Amino acid sequence: MAFVVDPAPRVALAASEVVVVVNKTPIINTDVARRVAFLKLQRQTGNLQKMAKDQLIDEALKREEIARLRMSVSTEDVDRAFERFAQGNKLSAAQMTQILDRAGVGVDHFKAFIAVQMSWPRLVNARYGSSGKMSPDELVKRMQENKEKPVTTEYFLQQVIFVVPASRRNEILAKRKAEADKARPNFPGCDKAKDFAKTMLDVSVRDLGRVMKPELPEEWRPLIEKPAANGTTGARVTERGVEFLAICSQRQVSDDTAAEIVFRAEDIGKQKKGGENPNDAKYLAELRQQAQIVYP
Repeated sequence: MAFVVDPAPRVALAASEVVVVVNKTPIINTDVARRVAFLKLQRQTGNLQKMAKDQLIDEALKREEIARLRMSVSTEDVDRAFERFAQGNKLSAAQMTQILDRAGVGVDHFKAFIAVQMSWPRLVNARYGSSGKMSPDELVKRMQENKEKPVTTEYFLQQVIFVVPASRRNEILAKRKAEADKARPNFPGCDKAKDFAKTMLDVSVRDLGRVMKPELPEEWRPLIEKPAANGTTGARVTERGVEFLAICSQRQVSDDTAAEIVFRAEDIGKQKKGGENPNDAKYLAELRQQAQIVYP
């Protein structure tokens, strides 16, 4: 996504007025005005008021579902994405912020948009990933076309979580990040991980089991591929608190399960290049059908 970065004047926003309510979540006229300004930055044409309302309704439904399933990306992820976006437009984050403010979009509105765009694919993949399972005949056909079974890396992972309650996030997040960074070099290995967690306050360990390389979340992939000497990744801030992963073991595999996962990852990659994942629209249609959308 590229912006037109003309020095547009700041948009004056009227007093707040509810224009639509989505499952008891109000969307106000200032939200719509900001989204219209956002569409103008993208050089969109047509009925921008309707486009803005439709987008905000969809995002409200997605945001509610993301919160229900606790699958949001972190504030840190959003901030990094914002900086990458600014760099992609040959701007600093400060310059990008200035343009958004001057255009009447506002950085908070744009970051809220980024958060949904980053989080929603997680839900779609979690819900429909397994339903895209190949039949034995399809798998054999793909392997014949490929002439050999693909090889990928199989990981067995543990997740070490320094829990941060939402009510205390602003208060203790930095402290918990420092605690995780300090503890990580002392990680004793997966067999002793739970005993290790018991020596600290509010630290939990989850066994993630077998995970193939194509299944790794994008935000964790570079950390898993370059772990520390004791097999731990760097610590990241997430919606649960601060986490790092421990790589219990890894090996190269080329069995049928690995082949199917590799082929599915290739198909998803092609979908991303060619357009929207059809499961995205299906999931959203279900949410719309179940929702209460009221125009006052």
